[in-house]
Amino acid sequence: MPGIDAVAERVLVIFPGALGDLMCAMPALAAISRRHAGASIELMARNELARLAAGRSIVARGHSIDMREVSALFEESSRESSRSREFFSQFDRIYSFFAADDAAFRAALIASTNGPVSFHPFRPDGAGHVAEAYLRSIGEANPWLGESKLIQPTLSDLADAKAALRSSGCDVAKLMVIFPGSGSPKKNWPARNFIRLAVKLSNCASPVAVLGPAEEDLVVVFRKAGLPVIKDLELGAVAAIARMASCFVGNDSGVSHLAATVGARGVVLFGPTDPARWRPLGQVAIIREEPIETIEPAKVEASVRLLLKAPWRREPIHNGRGK
Repeated sequence: MPGIDAVAERVLVIFPGALGDLMCAMPALAAISRRHAGASIELMARNELARLAAGRSIVARGHSIDMREVSALFEESSRESSRSREFFSQFDRIYSFFAADDAAFRAALIASTNGPVSFHPFRPDGAGHVAEAYLRSIGEANPWLGESKLIQPTLSDLADAKAALRSSGCDVAKLMVIFPGSGSPKKNWPARNFIRLAVKLSNCASPVAVLGPAEEDLVVVFRKAGLPVIKDLELGAVAAIARMASCFVGNDSGVSHLAATVGARGVVLFGPTDPARWRPLGQVAIIREEPIETIEPAKVEASVRLLLKAPWRREPIHNGRGK
């Protein structure tokens, strides 16, 4: 491990990525926490991701990357510089994965704090999984050792999840979660195939489709097929549903990454992206064909049935990580 900085009480990690990116960066955040033992690790990210990480991981507090103090770092006004310094000077150490190649931003951030600041590439290059690349980028010599459950749903998440499942009429004891969306249509297995899979497995599982705000068009499709739908939940509740499930099935998407990171087991379908680089971190089976629509439902069904037959002990959900 690299040399430890002077004792830090507050450490800020600035991370600009989407949900899947952040899940892949969680081992690096865990390494930063070990490096600064006893410090408050704080995350600046998209607002919904900062809320997700805070209190459910090693992250003690979240901050929105859209706050005015960040955009002020790109401006030359002395008034705006003072505003940035007031915020960033609170931290004893900063790791920024944001705008690492912008010299003006780098200089402004360094000038806004008294502690050391290091800059790291977003989605770093290099062989192997991107999680290992993030670790290398912060100077970790040891390989990623497969840490799991780096996100822990809270009891409040569990209550929200149970309420949503009750409303949908699902049998929690046989729950199979379907995540049919992603950030790109090219990464999406056709909805009709998810429906065929759910119908085929309904004798041994209770399927439910979990949809986000960008997947409103799929609500009618799944409900018309007679399948329950849960939509627009906070990410913490989605994580709790995944932890409660016997398994999940999804595309290469942020929620599939989230489900694996909380310790759920599942089957993840890949098309154009490389699973060697982007597979979710956890107990997942990978099926890849390109284009993704050529993956046969029977192949996915066989993989899911293997998971459902395997011994599985759901661990209890605690009120925050280790709390």
